[in-house]
Amino acid sequence: MTSKFDDLEKIASWNRILKNSSTGTIFITPTWQEIWVNNYKPQSDIYLEIVQKDGIDLGVVPLMDTNGRLSFIGDSDVYDYMDFPVLNGYESLFYESAAEMIQSLKWENIKLESIPEDSPTLKLLPQFFGPNNFDVSITESDCTPLLQLPNNWDDYQLNLRKKDRHELRRKIRRLESSHSFKQFRCDLNSNSLEMYMNTFFNLMAQSREDKGEFLSDLNKSFFKELAKIFSYQDSFNLYFLELDEQIVAACICFEYEDQVLLYNSGYNPEFSSLSVGLINKAFTIKESIENEMKVYNFLRGTERYKYHLGAQDKLVMDLSITRL
Repeated sequence: MTSKFDDLEKIASWNRILKNSSTGTIFITPTWQEIWVNNYKPQSDIYLEIVQKDGIDLGVVPLMDTNGRLSFIGDSDVYDYMDFPVLNGYESLFYESAAEMIQSLKWENIKLESIPEDSPTLKLLPQFFGPNNFDVSITESDCTPLLQLPNNWDDYQLNLRKKDRHELRRKIRRLESSHSFKQFRCDLNSNSLEMYMNTFFNLMAQSREDKGEFLSDLNKSFFKELAKIFSYQDSFNLYFLELDEQIVAACICFEYEDQVLLYNSGYNPEFSSLSVGLINKAFTIKESIENEMKVYNFLRGTERYKYHLGAQDKLVMDLSITRL
């Protein structure tokens, strides 16, 4: 495997592009990508190039080659979005040059996963892979429901469907009237991170069988490294809901520009009748509004609670290209 994350000039350019990119998301920052590569150590060749034109850095081609198959760096199991970082206003130039660069590589097929439905990648990149030489297909992969945040908590509740608004208020009142509870954001540091993250893992594993199966030692290590690096950058928040002095629910939220991304969560099923998982997430929405964030993204999956809290679907797509 060849890694190029030690090229500081290239990484600086990547970060500059992301600051002025419509495709930007925390998952395609060089920090996230490097953590993934260092943790999972893929048996792949990393292909990482900055596309330039007339002295302007247009975008980044972050790919890996696994036995003749090109894909984005990463894994859709732990990346909710994957894409090319592209400078605003230079999309056509970037994709034309990127396609030429990609076609010059040796590969049999390309599978680019988890691309947001509104990404210019889906519209522009296929234009440069002619039908006589390549078979191109775009398929729906999943949903990442999201919520456009209003200016205040009252407006948020009013924007919910009547039944959902009534249920949320009722559940919060019930908790307030019968229990001592609080939500708090963890202060993660070198002394507390291990303890807090292990508490999170326990709640995540309890909440659903498939989540428990997902928590391999390798995936736990990845989560901890994300927590360590991104909390230092003030982009990682771990929230706990405490009920009668017992922690009963948890969720991880990332912040990227004006968006909050709900990455994962868990709760103690003994308290499911009190909807502690939903209430904990609702309080993170409240804090996001107070912090003047614009979008709350529930990320991958169509669990019902997301729609009860006001989310609307956004699709992610897979783009496949095969040489003929």
